[in-house]
Amino acid sequence: MVGEIPSAETTNQEIQENMQAVEQNAELDSSQKHENIEEVSEDNASVNTEQESFEQMSQNIVLLKEANESLQTQVETTKAQLEEKDIQYKRLAADFENFRKRTLKEKEELDAQVKCSTIIELLPVIDNFDRARSQIKPANDGEMNIHKSYQTVYKQMVDSLKRLGVSPMRPEGQEFDPNLHEAVMREATTEYPEGTVTEELVRGYTLGDRVLRHAMVKVATAPEEPEESTEEAQTDAEG
Repeated sequence: MVGEIPSAETTNQEIQENMQAVEQNAELDSSQKHENIEEVSEDNASVNTEQESFEQMSQNIVLLKEANESLQTQVETTKAQLEEKDIQYKRLAADFENFRKRTLKEKEELDAQVKCSTIIELLPVIDNFDRARSQIKPANDGEMNIHKSYQTVYKQMVDSLKRLGVSPMRPEGQEFDPNLHEAVMREATTEYPEGTVTEELVRGYTLGDRVLRHAMVKVATAPEEPEESTEEAQTDAEG
């Protein structure tokens, strides 16, 4: 009916319904706020975790850089030590090689000196055989047999010296060389140029480039020109 006033019962029901609606809305708002708070908390926790991870990563990077620098320093130090050891090794190897060469040279020199000394002691024996061969004239078959026996021994000795590298000098007709020859006589002659060896008196020997004994030789000199007489000189002067 138009214009009717609602009853008290109807009014109370509406009020209760409105209150229930308000309570439901409040619960919804509270639940939404709680959910929002939880989401914010989760986001903050995630941010904190990422921040901690980043800080840890930064620290690890710093530690790795320090470790790398330390290793680099060790590498450089080890490299320098190896280079120094290499230099020392090369120096030691060079010293050893020089020592080896020097020792070998000294040994060769000593061997050569011993060989030379031994051969020099035998040279007078060779000289005696040479003189005997040139002076002794066998008068019969017996003497000839003895002479041949001596000559066989002489030939064996000469062959042995050749195998050792000993060579006799043949200076006749050569220019006098004080490194090889010893002049014990001089001969005025026109047959040879002045300073030429005309005769070997005592044979010389060499061993390689060493002189075992100088050859004793006779050397040619220019003959003296005859002096002009005083009268001939005066005649030439007046003329």
